[in-house]
Amino acid sequence: MKLGVVAIVIILILLIGVGMYVSIKNTLVQKNEAVKSTWSQVDVVLQRRADLIPNLVNTVKGITKQEQAVFGEIADARSKLLSAGTPEGKIAANGQLDGALGRLLALAENYPQLRSSENFLRLQDELAGTENRIAVERKRYNDTLQDYNTYVQQFPGSLFASSMGFKVNNAYFAASEGSRAVPKVDFGTQQSQPQPEPAH
Repeated sequence: MKLGVVAIVIILILLIGVGMYVSIKNTLVQKNEAVKSTWSQVDVVLQRRADLIPNLVNTVKGITKQEQAVFGEIADARSKLLSAGTPEGKIAANGQLDGALGRLLALAENYPQLRSSENFLRLQDELAGTENRIAVERKRYNDTLQDYNTYVQQFPGSLFASSMGFKVNNAYFAASEGSRAVPKVDFGTQQSQPQPEPAH
């Protein structure tokens, strides 16, 4: 009789353990997939911005052909962004691209032709809208990633996460210093009279 009770207790413990294992794994899979899904939305808006850049650069090139250093930085950063295979790689390339775009947009201060170019202003507006979408998707991704990381580290997820192949993911998408330093150009208050182009 005692052996029967012990056997039943052991079976119940095993069933509870298996049930907990399955539940934790399902939750980890769900949260990990949510991270991937929200990252894919970030990737979409990063791609959208990357698609806008060639037209913006070509518009600027038509007026400021001598700014080759800035054009080269943008081309290099855009290439790295498009070829990066991981969120970490894209985040790093995005930071480089932020800085280069800031320098490109700052050229409008020195070139009145840019300030009066409808194409440049339209592309700048599209870029600003895309930057806003990037900020929204970046926050959503970071929140989802934080939720996943918290579950991985807290009990009961921490019991099995590592053995199941789930690890803390620190690929948070923070705003780069370059994006914080993007100059604000007020086209409405600039002088409309031509100014000499800067010597290089």
